[in-house]
Amino acid sequence: MRPSLLFIFVLTLSPACMPAQDPPPKSFLWPEGKKAAVCLTYDDGLDCHLDVAMPALEKYGLKGTFYATGSSSSLYTRMDEWREWASKGYEIGNHTLFHPCDGDLFDWVKSEYDLNKYTMDQLRNELRTANTLLKAIDGEEERSFAYTCGNYTIDGVSFIDSIRGLFPSARGAGKQLKPMDQVDTHYVPSWGVSDLTGEELIAYVQEAEKLGTIAVFMFHSVGGGYLNVSSEAHEQLLEYLQQNRKKVWTDTFLNVMDYYISIIPDLRQ
Repeated sequence: MRPSLLFIFVLTLSPACMPAQDPPPKSFLWPEGKKAAVCLTYDDGLDCHLDVAMPALEKYGLKGTFYATGSSSSLYTRMDEWREWASKGYEIGNHTLFHPCDGDLFDWVKSEYDLNKYTMDQLRNELRTANTLLKAIDGEEERSFAYTCGNYTIDGVSFIDSIRGLFPSARGAGKQLKPMDQVDTHYVPSWGVSDLTGEELIAYVQEAEKLGTIAVFMFHSVGGGYLNVSSEAHEQLLEYLQQNRKKVWTDTFLNVMDYYISIIPDLRQ
């Protein structure tokens, strides 16, 4: 699957109309007085995640989240390796079975995988089945979800609320950083990155530090492939995160969001 330029553009957007949320917390503190949190996420379950991204994360002592589709060829042919990395603390997140996207936005979407032709029940059943598959790999009962192509509607109707009971948190799309009191746990913005320098990636983290918020990266290929970030730029980012552990918390998307969810009640009147 090679997304079009329109896909890259859409990944920079956030939902225009989000469901109503509880009153926002008045303040927010990251663990150990850190200034911000960073989640490194990787989509589609690719061989380069096993060959390049995970070894680099291990080198710098960092953890990431890998959103693998159930139909991933890498997941099928190299399942033992995926299982081994999962045992080391890397999250394997749900990214559906067949990667359905909005066929009105992307001309490469096959008719049978056009979200607009799904029903809500069909989508939920696909997500439950993907959870079962992933549990067979990592044994985990809980995992986060990443919207495919950042799409969150079926024929114009949002399914964000419909999947809240399936996942404790979900990653959406959108480069613009939000203060934590504006983050919906089931559509957390993430920056879909490709063809960027290490300096550009690091600058995004530094912006999150100033805002005291979460910076979520959405990688696809690392070291070669579609929507690619070079291995050199990727390692520059990882080196910065390692060197700034005292002020930036880098962890899996599930772990960071679980922390946020756990302390929300303490921040509200």
